[in-house]
Amino acid sequence: MEKVYLETSFISLLVGDSSRDLVVAANQQVTRDWWRLRRSQFHCVISSEVVREASHGDPEQARKRLEILRDLTILKVAPESDQFMLALLATGALPSRAQPDAAHLAIATVEKVDYLLTWNCRHLANAQILRRLEAEALRLGWKLPKVCTPPELMGDDTYETGPDY
Repeated sequence: MEKVYLETSFISLLVGDSSRDLVVAANQQVTRDWWRLRRSQFHCVISSEVVREASHGDPEQARKRLEILRDLTILKVAPESDQFMLALLATGALPSRAQPDAAHLAIATVEKVDYLLTWNCRHLANAQILRRLEAEALRLGWKLPKVCTPPELMGDDTYETGPDY
């Protein structure tokens, strides 16, 4: 069974109160659809970094996030993960404030996760940044997981995304 690392932004949209912003509301719905329709087809994993991030913020929302995380496999953080995270940051593709994002990617890479599911398009699901990080990963002998948003991991048989163009 393929492994998917659920990054914190996915968990936040999964359990967050419905948004009045139409784009956020649509992303929440796709996230909930993925959870309902596709979750059982993957081994869903997280890390202590996801737990740490999910613990912050509004206490009621944090409680909801942590409740979802309770039944998921928590990956260990190997020493190689920390070293790889530092190498990703050293590329300059990510700002220093994106250290948690580099940690997610490093942990998922070292643990050979197939997919990293996120709504973080600023630093993670960003083609230009990923291109630079993939080059560094290859140079160091690592293969990044496929970083994607929930619509990209829905599958043809479970979700209709609109007309084929």
